[in-house]
Parts: sequence; C-alpha cells; structure tokens
Amino acid sequence: MQGWRIAGALATAFGIWATHFIAMLGYDPGFQFGFALAPSAGSLSIVAGAMLAVFQMVGRKRGRGVLALAALTAMTGIGLMHYIGMAALEMPARIRWNIGYVALSILLGAIPFVPALTLAVRRSSVRSGLAAACLMAVAVVSLHFTGMTAIQLIPWQREIAGGNLSPRTMSVVLAVITVALLAVCLGSWAIARRARAAIAASERQFSILAKGISDCALYMLDAQGRVCNWNTGAARLKGYSEAEAVGSHLSRFYTPEDRAAGAADTALATAIATGKFIGEGWRLRKDGSRFWAHVTIERMADEQGRLLGFAKITRDMTQAKLDQDRIAEAQRHRDAALEHMHQGLCLFDSGQRLILRNDRFLKLWRLQPGSCPPGLTLLEVTRTALEARVGAALPLARVEEGAARILASLEDGADPRIVAEYGTDFVLSIDSRRLPGGGWVTTFEDISERRRSEARIAHMALHDALTGLPNRVQFHSWLDAEMARTEGGGTRLAVVAIDLDRFKEINDSLGHAEGDRVLREMGHALQSLLQEHEIAARMGGDEFAVAKRYEHPAELEAFVARLEACIFSGFAAHGSLAIGASMGVAVFPGDAADREALLNNADLAMYRAKGDFAERICYYEPGMDEQARHRRVIANDLRYAAARGELRLLYQPQRSLRDDQLVGYEALLRWAHPKLGGIPPMDFIPIAEETGEIIRLGEWVLRTACAEAAAWPVGHKVAVNLSPVQLLKPDLPEIITEILVETGLAPTRLELEITETALIADKARALHSLRRIKALGVRVAMDDFGTGYSSLDTLHSFPFDKIKIDKSFLAESERSEQARAIIRAILALGRSLSIPVLAEGLETDAQRDLLMREGCAEAQGYLFGRPAAIELEAGALVQALG
Repeated sequence: MQGWRIAGALATAFGIWATHFIAMLGYDPGFQFGFALAPSAGSLSIVAGAMLAVFQMVGRKRGRGVLALAALTAMTGIGLMHYIGMAALEMPARIRWNIGYVALSILLGAIPFVPALTLAVRRSSVRSGLAAACLMAVAVVSLHFTGMTAIQLIPWQREIAGGNLSPRTMSVVLAVITVALLAVCLGSWAIARRARAAIAASERQFSILAKGISDCALYMLDAQGRVCNWNTGAARLKGYSEAEAVGSHLSRFYTPEDRAAGAADTALATAIATGKFIGEGWRLRKDGSRFWAHVTIERMADEQGRLLGFAKITRDMTQAKLDQDRIAEAQRHRDAALEHMHQGLCLFDSGQRLILRNDRFLKLWRLQPGSCPPGLTLLEVTRTALEARVGAALPLARVEEGAARILASLEDGADPRIVAEYGTDFVLSIDSRRLPGGGWVTTFEDISERRRSEARIAHMALHDALTGLPNRVQFHSWLDAEMARTEGGGTRLAVVAIDLDRFKEINDSLGHAEGDRVLREMGHALQSLLQEHEIAARMGGDEFAVAKRYEHPAELEAFVARLEACIFSGFAAHGSLAIGASMGVAVFPGDAADREALLNNADLAMYRAKGDFAERICYYEPGMDEQARHRRVIANDLRYAAARGELRLLYQPQRSLRDDQLVGYEALLRWAHPKLGGIPPMDFIPIAEETGEIIRLGEWVLRTACAEAAAWPVGHKVAVNLSPVQLLKPDLPEIITEILVETGLAPTRLELEITETALIADKARALHSLRRIKALGVRVAMDDFGTGYSSLDTLHSFPFDKIKIDKSFLAESERSEQARAIIRAILALGRSLSIPVLAEGLETDAQRDLLMREGCAEAQGYLFGRPAAIELEAGALVQALG
C-alpha cells in the first residue's frame, strides 16, 4: 500500500510539473529565452514533496478537516512549483508580479482541488475517478493561467547565462517524462487489472469450495443474524434448501428450549464482544430430528470496524457425542465399582505418578475430598496420606521410607503384601501389583479389627485372666529375649520378685472375692507404673514379678523406688486389713547366668526381705542393698539441707578468649553434709530429681544466685543451670519473674542453662516454657552440647543465645583428633547460626590455643579459676580463687 501511495504521488507530481512547463513552452514573449536548470529541478522537487505529503495524509485519515488540509498543502506545493518555475525563465527582461493575481491564482486552484481530492479518495467508480482528474486539471490550469496574467515583462539588457535549457531541449525532456509517465500509468493499470482478475478468480474458487463442502455447514449471517447464503453442506446437514434458508434468523435451527432461553442471541452477542463464539449443543433439522452440533461464529467487520455480519461453521458431532456419552457411562460404572470397593486403591503409571484413586483411599487416610489429585508422585501421595493420618508434618526420611517399601514390594521375588501399623487403631495391609507398561496398582485394606481380634486371642493365651498382666509363659519369653539382647550390649536386666503379705488372711477371713479384688488392684497398679523396657507379670497366686532392662544403676534405683511407692501406698481390704509386700531384686548378668538362676535369686532376695521386718526390699547382693539405703538417707537429708544452711553457691568465671575480659559467672551448687562431708552434685542432684526435691532446690539456687548477683557492683551476668524437672513445671516463667522482681536483677543479666535431655520428655511443653522465659529478656544457653540426642533439631526449634561445648570434648582434644573435629564442627555450626559458643573445662594453654585458632568466643575452666565464693570488699568484686 505504501508503494502505491508513493507511485501515485510521484505520477501526479510529474503530471502537474509537465503540464506547467508545456504551458510555459506555449508562451511566446517575442524574444529568445531558456530555462535555468536548478530552479526547474527545484520546482519538480517541491511539487513531488507536496504530493507525497498529501497522499500520506489522505491514506491514514479521511475526515473533512484532513481533506481540506491536504488540498491546501497540494495547492501550496503547486503554487510554489508554478512561481519557482516562472523564476526559472532566463530572458532579457525582468518579471514584475501583480500580487492580487498571484493570490487569486492560489485561490482558484484550491477551490476545485478539495472536491477533486474527495472524489479521488472515495474511489466509488471510474466516473468519479475521471471527475476527480478533470477537477484537478481545472485547478492546475486555473492557477497557471491566472498566474500568467499576474506577470509583466520589463525589457532588461542582460547576458543570458550558459547551461540553460532551451525551449527545444525542454520539449524533449517533457516529452520523455510524459512518455515515461504514460508508460508507468499503463503498467500500473495492467497490474491492477491482473490483480482484480486474480482476486475475482480466487473469490470464485472460494465460492465453489464453500458451496461444494458437504461435511459441514458454511454460511454467512447479516448483522441481524439472518442467513445470507447457504452451501451444500448446510443443505445436507439441516435439510433446508438455499431458498428456504436464506433470510431465516439463526434461531430457526435451535431447539425450542434454546430459543426460549435466547441462546442464538447470546451466541451472536458473544461473537460481537469477543470476535468469536464456539459452542456445542443440540440443533434441529427440517424434519424435526436433532443432531449434536459444534458451532463456530466469527464476527466480520470492515476496515473501520463496522459490523458487516457473521461467518458460521456448523459440524455434525452426534457420533462423537454418543461416543463421549458411552465413555462417560463406562467411567461412571468404573467409579461406582471403585467407590464400592472395601479397599482403597491407587493406580500409578511407569513414572510413579498417580493416575486415579478411589474415595475409599481418602477415607482410610482421613483425607479431605479432592485430596491427592491425579499427577502427584508416589512420594507426594505418601507424604499427604501419612501427614493427614498422623496430623503433623513428617521428616522427609520417614516419607521416603514409606514410598521405598511400596517400590520394594514390586521387585521380582518380593512379597507384594506389606503390613503397616500406625498405632494400635490403624493397621493396613498394602498390596502392590505390577501392570503391563511399567505402572502398578496398590490396594489398601484396613485390617485393624482383624488385628484386634488376633491380639485378643493372643492376649488370652499370654495374659492372666484375673489381673490382665502377662502370665508366666509370656514373662519367661520376654526375659529370654531381653537377656539375649543384654549379652555383650552393655545393658543389664533386673527382676523384682513380689510376694503379697497377709494375703492368705484376706482369703481366709474375707473370702476369695475380696482377694481377687486386691489382686486386680495390684495388677492395675503395677501396669500403670510401667515404662519403656519394663514388664510386670502375675506368676501365680499372690506372687508377681517385674523386670526392667537398663544401663545405669540409677535407673534401677528409680524403678525400685517407683515400685515401692506403688506397692506401699496402701492396698486395703474391706476388712481393714492393710496389704503389704516383700520384694527381692536380682540382676543379670551380675547375679545369674541364665533365666532360671535369675528368677531363683530374685526369689531368695524376696524371702530374705520377708524375714527382715525393717526392710521390705532386698537385693541379691548385700552391697547393692547398702547403696540403696544410702540413697534414701541422702534423699531424706536433702529435704532439710537448705533450711539447715548446708547449701551454698560457688561461682566459676567465664572469660572472653579474644581480650581475656570477664564476661560472667556460672553458679554451682555445693552441699556440705554434717556427717558425710561434701557430697558432689552428681550424687545428690539425680536423687533430688527422682524424688521431686529438685523443684524446691532449683528455686533456692535461682533465688540465691539472682540476689547475690544483684549486689555485685559490676553488671556481669550470672548463669544458672535448670533441671529437666524444673523446665516441665508449668509456672516456671512466673517463678522466674517473681524472683527477678524480688531481687532487682535485670533480666538481661540472667542466663539459664539447659541440657538437651531436658527437652526429651515433653519437647513442645519445654520449648513453650523457654519461649515465655526468653520473652522476659532472660538469655537461654544450651549446656553440654554434643552429648544429647537431637542437637541440630533442638537448635532449629529454639533460638538459643549461647551454645556450651561439653567439657569432655576439650579434655580429650589434646590426644584425640575426633574430639578436635567435634569442637571445630560445633564452632562452625555456631557461626553458621550466629550463636556464640562457650567451651567448658578449659585447663591448659594448649586447649586455649586450640579454641582461639578455631574462633571460639568464650570459655570457662580451671585455667581461668576454680569455682569459689564471691565476696564484696570496699565496693569491689573479689573472687576468692581456690
């Protein structure tokens, strides 16, 4: 289009310029003249530029204002061309211009040029084109001749410059230009004629094609939605001839229901709004039959965007619709079968992605409707199911383990059935089978009730019917298994034989029913106190046995203390007979080499207890019995130690390794027993924790440390250890708040140290208490880091203010590369988490150099000072270092 505009503009410009100079050649002034080359060429350039501007303006917009501006631009260019061309005359005379005629020439040229340009732009017919050409010629001629009237020649003797074009040369130039212009016009006319012929042929071919298509209906609608034409496919599909269909509204082919709903008008409105409407639905044929149609309606518009009508394509999709309905019906039957299955089902493809699952699967795992959509991987399905059943987020390792078990069951030769237990109330049988193509199907069956039935039968065979405790057979089996596990494993197995006192009197005086009641209560009490790796059994009559696997003697002592508290808390018969018991303890492998010997030795100890009215518990080895008695003495005296003034606090300094500055003290508890002398904390603290005395003891330590630190003239911090028992006390944050207010110590000067084991019993509860304490402004440090059970998880769960490296690592650092590696790892972990690290147990310069090389911030130990009392002298802080 742009090329045609340029060609038309240049052709028009050359025509006007040639017309002017041809007229100039017809002018005879009566003396010799010529044409200057530069002004002549300049006049051609001016008119060419003006015509290019005019064609560009009318090519983009065609309003009245644009046409008027284009006409003015054209006449300005033509006028400039005319008068510059007149100035190109070289003759022995001077031209005087009449300004009035000059202005009149421009006006006479512009008046006919506006309608000429309007006719040329519309291009409605050949006649309008000829009229436009004539008006333009009139405009140019009017300007020329009126302009010629405006000149007056005044003779002037001057030499004519060389290099001018003579009239004859100018005639040749004009002739050549005219012939070239005619050739261009004829060529353009021929090209346009061939183009119109090609377009007409293409339209005929398209019309033949559209009319001849019989597989679908192709027809046009006018702007009101009425049929304009009708092809063969439309006649075949809908049964109407072209004469019957043309002029009909589109809604004629819709069902009565769709006509009532205005479906046809809605489709047309959608096509107008969006440019296209695509839809499906039932349509009517002339004979009243229906077919399922796929319809496309496209909006047709002219160059100005005005709606001309619509192009419509209709395809008969009845068979496809029937096929889809059959597939949908088959899917409904399949879904019904899947949903009525007793098992949950998942189908996976070869890429381990879920293809389908039934609702029973969701119900088994307590998933919400819509969970586990197709496309999830086996790992994602496993995570979603497990977390929904557990009710909490799971570590990736556990999820991967569940998925790996299913994949392993698909291997050749593997058992395809997996039994997965999720607590006592949810047991699944998971069966996976390979399918052709690499996929597999997995079914999930809830066998919880079956397991419960089996468990009830097994329970009856291995448990005492009266008390519900394991019977002798199960107890012996448990002992055999635990003894095999104990051998060479560093653990021990204790058996406690229990015989009720005065039980025969109950049966004889109150009857066997009352005796059975006492036995049931004893069985319930023993069962309720059991913990991990412990068992209680009724061996027959009034004899019971309890066993425990343990590692440290303290665990056995705590176990016996629990038994003692349970049994001697008081079982009374209705006849006011108090029930007691005698207990004998034997330990494997120290006291016996096999099960029978172990049971016999426990019985011997129990009988010795029966013969000693002062002691109800007897250990097989008298030395162990003496140790238990000693622990009870300590536990009893510890209750009154604080009131008697036997407890005191010592303080060990903590220093910065960078500048050797004192940064604080750790408060350490010491007990000076009046008879036993100094008792180490490692001896009496575990007893205090077992008996619960640690609550009062810990509060005394915290209150005393805060009070003494508040009196220091220098604001060093004080670190106090918290027992795991204290940490689980619900009102611990309130107690700390009360102590801080009472003593006046700033919360930022108090640092509480806890061990990782303190979080094991009830991690959520302990962390909640620590967060409340930290909110007070109190600092929290992790003590003995690296010796616990879940260091990294603990650091992730709570923002500790400090990590304390256990002194055992520093003690081994000078001779153990492994200990040094652990120290470096803990320090690197502290740096990555931005948590300061303090090393305990610093005793040598070599250890100090190691810590400084590895970037440790603080340390404490004998190298800086032993634990000692702090005294205030003359307003200064003095530590009596031992």
